[in-house]
Amino acid sequence: MPKKMSRNKRGSTRVSTRTASRPPQIHSVKELLRGKLPLLTRVTHQATRQNLWHEFLAARVPAPLAARISGVTEHAGTLVIFAESAAWCARLRYAVLELEADIRAADATLSGIEVRVLPRG
Repeated sequence: MPKKMSRNKRGSTRVSTRTASRPPQIHSVKELLRGKLPLLTRVTHQATRQNLWHEFLAARVPAPLAARISGVTEHAGTLVIFAESAAWCARLRYAVLELEADIRAADATLSGIEVRVLPRG
């Protein structure tokens, strides 16, 4: 069956004539992360809090132990600290027990503190 040939008709236009205003263009990632989208502002807030807790712990635990912390995050009111291996996790648990008063003084809204294993990778 042969194909139908398209004809140039005046009634149909392929170019849309949009007169609605466009959202402002974002020129950098920094602008995008600064508050243009609510989801990204939440992500930047979480990243800021993670860096704050990581620096807080690194200043208060011994240097070899601080180097083995693979991450820190807050989840549902609980501060979760990740260590590279099970052995470092056990050592970190003892160090966190000694620092628990300082951690709770830094943020009174925390309901708990956990130490888990998360290998770097």
